[in-house]
Amino acid sequence: MMADGLVDVTVADDVARVVLNRAAKRNALSRELIAQLSEAVAQVAGDESVRLMVLAAEGSVFCAGMDLAEMESRADDPDGSRLWQDDTRVYRDLLLAITTLRVPTLAVLQGPALAGGLGLVLACDLVIAAEPAYVSLPEPKRGISAAVVTPLLVYRVGTSVSSRLLLSGQTLTADEAARVGLCHAVVPTDDLAATEAEWTRSVLTGSPEAFAVTKQSLLDCAGPSLVDQLEAAMQVSAAARETEDAREGLAAFLQKREPRWTPQAD
Repeated sequence: MMADGLVDVTVADDVARVVLNRAAKRNALSRELIAQLSEAVAQVAGDESVRLMVLAAEGSVFCAGMDLAEMESRADDPDGSRLWQDDTRVYRDLLLAITTLRVPTLAVLQGPALAGGLGLVLACDLVIAAEPAYVSLPEPKRGISAAVVTPLLVYRVGTSVSSRLLLSGQTLTADEAARVGLCHAVVPTDDLAATEAEWTRSVLTGSPEAFAVTKQSLLDCAGPSLVDQLEAAMQVSAAARETEDAREGLAAFLQKREPRWTPQAD
């Protein structure tokens, strides 16, 4: 277990199990949680005994996305623009670290994965979900953009499904997410642990070296542009946080009211 308890890491029988442990805040991605999760992924990357990383979470929500209260606090900081850039870069680097791990990664969704939380899921190779889980990218409702998540979303499911999630404001149930390829198995909550164990056993039958080659091949098929796209997306995301709509959207969410969007200029 890591010192502050926001991320738990256990390594046993060739499996690293990394668990988000901020259930009281719906596992929202505070800067400290992201830092601890990045440290955990680096630990996994440096441990040659690990052949699979499982990413899971405590509580009823897998991850509610970015900590919006922290995000809003940047708006009043004189150095807010640079700080937003820094926050976005750290999150982008975390997604890249998970995506490029040499070992397979399995996300286990006991509940919803929203916004930046869905980004964590998209960075993983394999996804299983309990029936109550669902996914959503509600950023436009907050006046911001899911830009950093977008390259991975397109990488996993293509532009058509990506358009639906990014632009419709709709939520996809676990079953709907499975139909479009966002997750690979949906089971009753009581069966989630057994399903995780079954998938773990199956993955561990494979050769570590073969998995490393296969993962690199998959990334190569996506083209070298994936990393470049994540870099460009980081700039878009940080810039989007500085708009008046972003300030209004975040304030409205935290004040539990409908946002009052700025009319578009003619």
